[in-house]
Amino acid sequence: MRRSRDWGSAMIDPLLEAPEEEPKRDARQRFILDDAGFDEVPVKYRRFYRKWRGRSDTLAPNEVLCPVCKVVIRSTRELRVGDRVYCMPCMSRLVVSEGEGGRLEARVAY
Repeated sequence: MRRSRDWGSAMIDPLLEAPEEEPKRDARQRFILDDAGFDEVPVKYRRFYRKWRGRSDTLAPNEVLCPVCKVVIRSTRELRVGDRVYCMPCMSRLVVSEGEGGRLEARVAY
């Protein structure tokens, strides 16, 4: 006959213990992208790019301007400082940074 050992309350099952509340990061806003008629990339990726309309063009929170080829790169999620994006027309990898007036700008990583 086997004797059961009394482990007492020294051991706590981690699966039964309630997890501690982790601080939640703000959820990113989602966007639905439509085809903006940008024909310099394959059809599958056209909704992620649009032509820049000059200085009067305002960028949404999910858009950033490529400094190399002046194309607006669009994302399905809100862009934040430190995000990395890829510009398919000029094949540049970019890092999103904050520019003048709090506007998001892209810097060429390589």
